[in-house]
Amino acid sequence: MEILDAVILGIIQGLTEFLPVSSSGHLELGKAILGSKSLPQESLLFTVILHFATALSTMVIFRKDVVEILSGLFKGITTLTWTEETKFSAKIIISMLPAVIIGYRYERVFEELFGNNILLVGCMLIVTAVLLFLADRAKRTHKKVGLLDALIIGIAQGIAMLPGISRSGATISTSVLLGIDKTKAARFSFLMVIPLIFGKIAKDVLEGQIDYTSTNFTYLSVGFIAAFISGLFACTWMIKLVKQSKLTYFAIYCVIVGIIAIIWTIFFK
Repeated sequence: MEILDAVILGIIQGLTEFLPVSSSGHLELGKAILGSKSLPQESLLFTVILHFATALSTMVIFRKDVVEILSGLFKGITTLTWTEETKFSAKIIISMLPAVIIGYRYERVFEELFGNNILLVGCMLIVTAVLLFLADRAKRTHKKVGLLDALIIGIAQGIAMLPGISRSGATISTSVLLGIDKTKAARFSFLMVIPLIFGKIAKDVLEGQIDYTSTNFTYLSVGFIAAFISGLFACTWMIKLVKQSKLTYFAIYCVIVGIIAIIWTIFFK
């Protein structure tokens, strides 16, 4: 891997983790366009580092929320009281369940889908576009995320494992279509992924799936910094866009890229 590759991969991960355009879909498109030799398959360690960077950028943006949630959760547990923070933590846990179950049960199925399956990516990008288009036209409300809402949003997150469906796009759109306030929807969407990322990292480490041999810490550091900085920018930008109901622009983008991917697969592959 060249340093430039590490920077590009870091930026792609940082931006598309938060912007509703599907990080997995864009990485698959990049591999198809540049070729596997031009964009080599990265080690699991490098992938883990990039995800850690985006999770860390989320924690920085929502640092006050994270501190309040953790302190309130600790207080609720020690005093055996049902605080607002305890309720929110319960919703986060509920939202995680579908993704954990789907990921565990169909892990190999999803792995097989990530192999230059550009036609699938194109179709799923159009699905993402439809969700974003509908969400942008939803009425403004002040509703909070409920327990049942958390489960439904979690199911959307599990489905977003498909390459081409944006995780943030699917979860935020689902939240808004459920009538949840757009700002609260974005906040919940970004916070709910933090424990999933750290849980996946812990699972890979404990199962010994990460290869530490022949590790180049220069590339890891460069990729981490690129993903972290671009993640800070994308997360902040995305919150503003959701508030201003400007997801339609991303819907148009996803439709264009999706159609190009489908046409390319049918006529040129």
